[in-house]
Amino acid sequence: MSREQVGAVVIGGEHPGLGIARSLGRRGIPIIVIDDQHSVSQFSKYVDRVVRVKDLRDEQKTVDSVMEVGQRYGLKGWVLYPTRDETVAAFSRHRDRLAKFFRVTTAGWDTVRWAWNKKNTYDRARELGIPVPHTYNPGTEAELAELYNHLPLAIKPAVKENFFYATGAKAWRAETPDQLNSLYRKAIRQVKAEEILIQEIIPGDGQRQYSYCAFFRDGKAHSTLVARRMRQHPREFGRAATYVETIDLPEIEELSERFLKAIDYYGLVEVEFKQDPRDGQFKLLDVNARTWGFHSLGGPAGVDFPYLLYSDQLGKQIEHARAKAGVGWLRVVTDLPTAASYLWDDELDLRSYWTSLVRTRTESVFCLKDPIPFVAEVLMLPYLVKQKYFAKAAGTPENQSKITGTPDVKVVG
Repeated sequence: MSREQVGAVVIGGEHPGLGIARSLGRRGIPIIVIDDQHSVSQFSKYVDRVVRVKDLRDEQKTVDSVMEVGQRYGLKGWVLYPTRDETVAAFSRHRDRLAKFFRVTTAGWDTVRWAWNKKNTYDRARELGIPVPHTYNPGTEAELAELYNHLPLAIKPAVKENFFYATGAKAWRAETPDQLNSLYRKAIRQVKAEEILIQEIIPGDGQRQYSYCAFFRDGKAHSTLVARRMRQHPREFGRAATYVETIDLPEIEELSERFLKAIDYYGLVEVEFKQDPRDGQFKLLDVNARTWGFHSLGGPAGVDFPYLLYSDQLGKQIEHARAKAGVGWLRVVTDLPTAASYLWDDELDLRSYWTSLVRTRTESVFCLKDPIPFVAEVLMLPYLVKQKYFAKAAGTPENQSKITGTPDVKVVG
């Protein structure tokens, strides 16, 4: 690595981090990945060094680790790329400290708090006249009785990461009063009552779910991409997309930009909507203040998001871009079983499935010019599934047994 060249520090080496490394690494930009677990990025030829640390879930430990790695390897002035929500919160709250050493791409807490907590998101959206699902925040189990007439309902977290790492789920569905009470009691054992949201369920699966993706700065979108989740898993409360395709949809662009301008947003962002078939409205679900799972779709569609952000941080002039429609992104390891279930239930036909394969221009991990991460992902699949969906919050004996106190450094290339 050239110490004279400004590089990028990617926090988290799963496929979103790999996408950042490939975008920048192809241009000769040095890449260091910091992670608290094994990941596919460590096998990429575009990654110069992987540093293992103990904990990237605890806010203070994350900031301390990133600062220590930066000082140890002389990374002053390098650009920081968080890939997980908890890292976004840590960088946002400790932005002043990090900015003395790094180029920080995360906005300040006055901005990020509107995305971090969904209750804040929905409250701000309603103030701005942006449709959102009917959402309730009961303080006690006794208040649930008032919601029985609205069943079925979803139990979901206001702060996604706290709930997800504890349960492995994005949301739960309650069909009956007994289920609602039982799931609420289960949720309150994992997160605080003020973080538990009860929300109406918008009918339909991922094909009614849309994403507005942008590099946003100075109160307006610099470059944009709009996509539709054609397939996701689980089908109703999708933890992640498995096949996504770019489209043109001006309506959610206007809604998203209204929200982002109001919170003075800076950086890369994904704003998720679901169209309600009952009234036709696009209702805001989530705001991800970071790179999202399928951001690598931007490259073949004409909007290279990681490089746009890197260039802006270095003060380079960058042209505005808008993604072309009809470009597909696929995640093979999750789409194969997902597509099979759609086909089995007659919600997908072979012709449509073949069309999606033809339109695919990028896979989440597979790349002919950088093939080893895909091979590694297939071999590591049991480990990756366990880490993502079954490992408990950092600090548990299970996690501590996997990670030693001394960072494990791997140099590639």
